[in-house]
Amino acid sequence: MPVEIIATTAKFIEQKFADEGSGHDWAHIRRVWLMARRLAQAAPEADREVAELGALLHDIADWKFHDGDYEAGPRAARAWLLSQEAPEALISRVETIIREVSFKGLGVPTPVSSLEAALVQDADRLDAIGAIGIARAFAYGGHKGRPLHDPAVAPVAHDSFASYQKNTAPTLNHFYEKLLHLKDRLNTDVARQVAEGRQAFMETYVARFLAEWEGAD
Repeated sequence: MPVEIIATTAKFIEQKFADEGSGHDWAHIRRVWLMARRLAQAAPEADREVAELGALLHDIADWKFHDGDYEAGPRAARAWLLSQEAPEALISRVETIIREVSFKGLGVPTPVSSLEAALVQDADRLDAIGAIGIARAFAYGGHKGRPLHDPAVAPVAHDSFASYQKNTAPTLNHFYEKLLHLKDRLNTDVARQVAEGRQAFMETYVARFLAEWEGAD
């Protein structure tokens, strides 16, 4: 059953997110899925099926697109897995991964309660940094109608999830409020190794962006 349900879930999610344009599309979910599998190879004690399903379903109903409803994702994942006759124990573990995966603000701890959740959280965060992460940040900012940058709007270290949810700052602020800090909030050694090059590229990009902003370079 696990192999069959993973393949069926992948096809379902691919179809559901085929035309998504905010950077939370099937390509993003597929990368998170593949990265979670890669990270699981270095953690043989992990339940790979749970991690793969958690990765495939982690954005099934993201709160950002469901009026801030943080339970929309777990509910949608449960409904899908029930339709596939998945056992309750599996459904519960996937729900927990979805609840724990998200960044909730720079000042908000985001601990995980299982190795599988750690793998999915790391995979999702890796896709938010580096070249792809930069592209996704600006795609989402455009989707929300946000300016690229406004020097008059200072970044905020959100100390609550409610504050983070209400954030409407320019896209460049997102680098200071989240993206540049993700490397230090990863759970696994393999993820931290992958993050090194992506972090360096992102830091170089931000410096170049600011130099060009005023026509200085």
